[in-house]
Amino acid sequence: MDPVIIIGGGIGGLVLALNLHQAGLPCRVYEAAAGFRNLGVGINILPHAIRELERFDVPDAMVREGNEPHDFVFYASSGQLIYKEPAGRFAGYDYRHVSIHRGDFHAILLERVRERLGDAAVVGGHRCVAVEQDAEGVTVRFEGRDPVRGSVAIGCDGIRSAVRQQFHPNEGAPSFGGINMWRGVTPGQPFLGGKSVCRVGALATGKIVIYPMKNLPDGRQLINWVVEIVQDVATPNDWATPGRLEDFIDRFRHWHFDWLDIPAMFEQAETILEYPMCDRDPLTHWGGGRVTLLGDAAHPVYPRGGNGAAQAILDANAIARHLLAQPDAAAALAAYEAERIPATTKVILASRQEPPDTIINRVEAITGGRRFERIEDVIDPAELQAIARRYASIAGYDKASVNRPV
Repeated sequence: MDPVIIIGGGIGGLVLALNLHQAGLPCRVYEAAAGFRNLGVGINILPHAIRELERFDVPDAMVREGNEPHDFVFYASSGQLIYKEPAGRFAGYDYRHVSIHRGDFHAILLERVRERLGDAAVVGGHRCVAVEQDAEGVTVRFEGRDPVRGSVAIGCDGIRSAVRQQFHPNEGAPSFGGINMWRGVTPGQPFLGGKSVCRVGALATGKIVIYPMKNLPDGRQLINWVVEIVQDVATPNDWATPGRLEDFIDRFRHWHFDWLDIPAMFEQAETILEYPMCDRDPLTHWGGGRVTLLGDAAHPVYPRGGNGAAQAILDANAIARHLLAQPDAAAALAAYEAERIPATTKVILASRQEPPDTIINRVEAITGGRRFERIEDVIDPAELQAIARRYASIAGYDKASVNRPV
């Protein structure tokens, strides 16, 4: 059998390789970059994705490199606690929630792929420019490289996917959501006990997501933070574009809370990156025949609720299942799309319309950003819990779904 050609060696492509290998299906990963660099910032991998990674002995390594949160906390722009709920195993899930540096997570996956599939399983310096198919298989063409032949091709090549462009040539650029983001990494002392994923403030006035993603030997932690500000003009959509402190810090100069000094955290950052919040409108089909898409190439989503990487991981499991169950490759990929398009469409729309951040937006709209005595005097906490539960159910990480028998 010709191998499955995986176009893109990011998180989704590597997890797909692990799933295909476990299913007994040969595959090879072709990555555009010549080598892998430890770029990027933090990422949250929630229990529904960790469940899929358990069979590859990945989560234990993730916890050693990252941090296992105990709870999610939501704060008003005044620094007051609005809502708190446990996370992962502390909420009764059978699987962890792990916060980790994206580069560390990728390195763990790459090591597992090389251990199980061999060093030749991942090939760098191959930028895909076209995919052709016939009744017997696919031919993938690369810039300045010899073409390769395979049984099917899976485009895992990100939000600006060349494979997606081939199937949807008139789609245009990714959709800018009117929000620019600055992401940073700051070494600092643990805050709130060092085990919280924290959201502060509403989009209308400025919002921050903060969480520790690595425990350092000296007792400090590597803290990941994300600033979101509503703006009319998008910045360049590149994960590695350097950001400038002066472009956003003024909105947060007065955010000196008793649990964390926000301006000081910004000023002490080792890394600041800037890019717009983008996604794409859902599609009715991703590919066709022996070619399909996975992860951000298929369904890029606003980075809320830890769902970008998680949905790619779920895609990878589904592709392997369908290819193993159905000998006709085109039928298998059609079944994969039939399963995953409706699910990911719901996630895209929920992330736009009512993500977990809605908890803060609702309270800030009622209070006008003013301090309150008790949250119960502002809003029924059950309403806030319902928002969190609703998003978890749509995204597939509600407890009943995750804890179902394997």
